[in-house]
Parts: sequence; structure tokens; C-alpha cells
Amino acid sequence: MLLRPDMAQEVVMLGTGNAFLPYGRYHSFAMIDGKHVIDCPPTALASFRRTGVTVSDIETIFITHVHGDHVFGFPFFLLERQYISDRALSKPLTVVAAPGVQERLRQLCQLAYPGSLDAIFSTIQWREEIEGELECGMTWRRFAVHHDESVDPYGYHFNPGKEGSFVHSGDSGPCEALYREMGQSSMTILEMGLPEWVESDHHHKPSDVEKIAASLPGVQLVITHTFIDTPQVGRTPTVTDVYPTHPPNVHHAEDELRLVRDGSVWSLTS
Repeated sequence: MLLRPDMAQEVVMLGTGNAFLPYGRYHSFAMIDGKHVIDCPPTALASFRRTGVTVSDIETIFITHVHGDHVFGFPFFLLERQYISDRALSKPLTVVAAPGVQERLRQLCQLAYPGSLDAIFSTIQWREEIEGELECGMTWRRFAVHHDESVDPYGYHFNPGKEGSFVHSGDSGPCEALYREMGQSSMTILEMGLPEWVESDHHHKPSDVEKIAASLPGVQLVITHTFIDTPQVGRTPTVTDVYPTHPPNVHHAEDELRLVRDGSVWSLTS
């Protein structure tokens, strides 16, 4: 069934932390309409269990890049499906990724469980095209972003050119290609992985987010992959548990935040 232009979509932030797992957060991980996920981090199964998602209900995984905090949950995801939630291997699974990712994930599965995942791995449909469409009608456009080039970093624009389209930045530092896609979207899930004092341009920092928000005031920015602990968790902060003062069109997400689309407007619910 094709999505109608007025049909609401839902994005659930299954995790919002960066690689260092700030208190109160699982690794950055988003789910679209209960069936499609962006990346498959080490904490993926924990995110699914906490949210009550049946693992075999996931139909599509969009891979942004192959750093460990984004794909090292993939062998466990396949293991769960093959031996628990889809023992008949009857439910289809599609992985959308750049060329070369299939072989790297095959190697990862072999390292994790040699030979044990061959059956389910052989059933996966791999889609490497830059632009495509799923049977549900959701479309995507993959675009290169600024990050460690050795891990093939990309962002995704979902339903580009349609009302309520949204972008997921993957891991990216300041990047004109990303900002062009964001400018054509209603909402962007944007990583903010580093505090100001870290000398790296491979991730966004609070000052970068402030500049982007000012230049794109009509785009709602939802912050993920954050270095900031969930506030008031009652522990000594990993780095900090204090949010920067964000502009009005920026929302710093917590785990399990839900975003629901009605037309071009995305509403936030806990």
C-alpha cells in the first residue's frame, strides 16, 4: 500500500547517545513506522526489548556507515531473528547500504558467530542504489557526508520532494551536502557528538547546531548521537548533563521520543 501524502508517519528515537553511551541513553538508533530502522548499533536489541518491538517485524535497515557504534549490533539482530523471532526465516529483510557494506557486515557476522548466521544472511535483500523506493511507498536518497572516509559515511533523505520529508544526518561534521538536503526537508535528525573543546570536525558541536538552526529556521532539528547525559539521572556526569541553550527550532531528544507527522508538521511526544 502506497503512503498517502496526508498519512502520518512516526519516527521513534530508540537511542540517542554517541559511542560513549552517556548515562540514560542507548546508542543512536531511529525507527520509522515500526518497520524500518536506521543503523543497527550494539544496543539495538536492548532498544527493541525496552520499546516492545518484535525484532522480526523490522523489514528494512538503512546503514549510514560502518563504525562500531552503528553496526556492531547487526550480528545480534540476525541471531535473534534466526533463533527466536523468525525461526522459519519467512520474514523478508532488506538492507539499504553503500557498495561494499555487504561484505564488511558478512565479515562482522563471521567474526561474531562463524557459520551460525550463514542461513539468514543469505536471505537478505541488499539494495545499494543511491535513490530507491520500498514497497510501502517510502523513498530515500543517500548522500555523502563529512566523516571518517574509511567507513563510507552517508546521510539519508526520506521521501525527498514530498510533504513532510525528513533527513537523518548519520555521523557528520559540518557539511554543505548535508545542509542542502536539510534545507529541502521539514525535519532533520541531526547528530551532535562532540563538546566544543574536542578538536575534530567529524561531528557537530553545539555551536554548529546553533549556526544551522539560524540558517534553516523553518526546519525542525532533533538532536541525537549526543555526548550529554540525560539530565538528572543522579550520577556523576560522563561529560556533562547540562544542555546548551538551543534555538527554538531545536529539540534535544531523549530515548523513546516519538515524532509523528501530520502533513508537513512533526509533533513530539514522549
